[in-house]
Amino acid sequence: MGSVLTETGSGTDKKLVASGIFWNFIQLIINQSFNFILKLVLAKLLFPSEFGLVGMATVFTGFVQILNDLGVGSALVQRKDEHLRNEHYHTAFWTGVVWSVLLFLIMSFGVGPLAALFYDKPILKTIVPVLSIGILVSPVNLVHKAQLTKQMNFKKLAFIDNTSNIIVGIIALIMALKGAGVWALVFNSVGNVFLAMPLFFKATGWKPAFIMDKQAFKEVFGFGVYTTGSNILNYLYNNIDYLLIGKLLGASALGVYTLAFVLTDTFRSRLMAVINNVMYPIYGKNQNDIASLKRYYLKVVLFNCLFVFPVMIFFVVDGKYFIINVFGAKWQGTIAPLQILSISVMFHILVSGNTSLLRGLGRPGLEMKQQIFKALVFVPSLALGIYYYGITGAAWAVLLNKIIVVLVAQYTFSYLIPIKISIIEFCIALKAPIIASVCSFTITYLLNIAGVNYIISGIVLCICYFIVIYLMMGKELKTVLAGLRKR
Repeated sequence: MGSVLTETGSGTDKKLVASGIFWNFIQLIINQSFNFILKLVLAKLLFPSEFGLVGMATVFTGFVQILNDLGVGSALVQRKDEHLRNEHYHTAFWTGVVWSVLLFLIMSFGVGPLAALFYDKPILKTIVPVLSIGILVSPVNLVHKAQLTKQMNFKKLAFIDNTSNIIVGIIALIMALKGAGVWALVFNSVGNVFLAMPLFFKATGWKPAFIMDKQAFKEVFGFGVYTTGSNILNYLYNNIDYLLIGKLLGASALGVYTLAFVLTDTFRSRLMAVINNVMYPIYGKNQNDIASLKRYYLKVVLFNCLFVFPVMIFFVVDGKYFIINVFGAKWQGTIAPLQILSISVMFHILVSGNTSLLRGLGRPGLEMKQQIFKALVFVPSLALGIYYYGITGAAWAVLLNKIIVVLVAQYTFSYLIPIKISIIEFCIALKAPIIASVCSFTITYLLNIAGVNYIISGIVLCICYFIVIYLMMGKELKTVLAGLRKR
């Protein structure tokens, strides 16, 4: 990242990247720490079947949330300033409001009963409409969020996200303690959308006017249709396991799988969002500077790997003891999926910037084609894995497909886009976290065999990992920290 901040882009971009990553990282630390503690407490208070019910419902509501976005946020951020008019914001806002009302009615009177019938869980008739209330509010926040992202005002975005999530989490925890059961999880999933709304209005000062412009609609939604198509395919690709596990194995099995997924892939996605949210508008601004984009991209992947690898190694080696001691014996079935999904995350993080890069280059159509190909491979392997080996088979299918994702990304860099990155260049760029991971895994595995407590083992893992990182790239890390202190 030091080279990013010293070698590429204008002085303004350097400062925006440093500031953006800093505030997104602060957001990640606060959110992940709080969410981890919250999930720990809720897992102790509630049962896998209750987590599974919410997982069943969010398969449907999450899909509709993708439709609700219509790719508007990405289109507004990607569009160059000189081509962006106020009419674009107003048109996007009112189109989103009308569309969200229609989707909410479909969810409440159509999808809710369908989900209850599909899973044979009558309570979903109520859970799905309640979760769908967030659909009504999200278009209100969407334009504000796009404005702040385009301005790269990640300090305000971090404040809004942290404040709303913490308040909602505390309320959800109180509900669980009072015996609300599954409704505590439901509120925790949807409440932050409401609390964030007044904060967004205050942060931007923007108010919608009754303006609908036909040309603005075509320009925004012409880009958004490809982005939405990619988002839909990506959502199906990432959530078909929830759908099939819930249907074939039931709510308890889905709840167990959900915890493994939350601890691994959710952590990965949050960390990826920290840097990707910052880099997407930068990619858009510099889409004609191929050399700069290449350096940016490699640094994005490097710093995502730096933070994800040690966590996943810990879960692989000490996941068994972590789950039993922290969450209790009722979550024992999580152990094997947790370890397998941890390895899958380490592969996925290698392509952590692909979506932002392709959209920043104005290539959402290529992204959508990639999602179609991956889905055609993933769905059959997932169905076979679940049928023969249950949730462990699902985890193995996810791992297989993450490896395929890496291969597809490499093919893209070799033949489909102007940015060329060879496997050798990737290995050189990521040599520090790879070598550190091998060293720390070896030492931690030996400690595990010797019967050392998992907490001590985890501490040794982190110390070993970051000593190697410091020895290999200490100078670069000092440069990054110095830049952040100045900000």
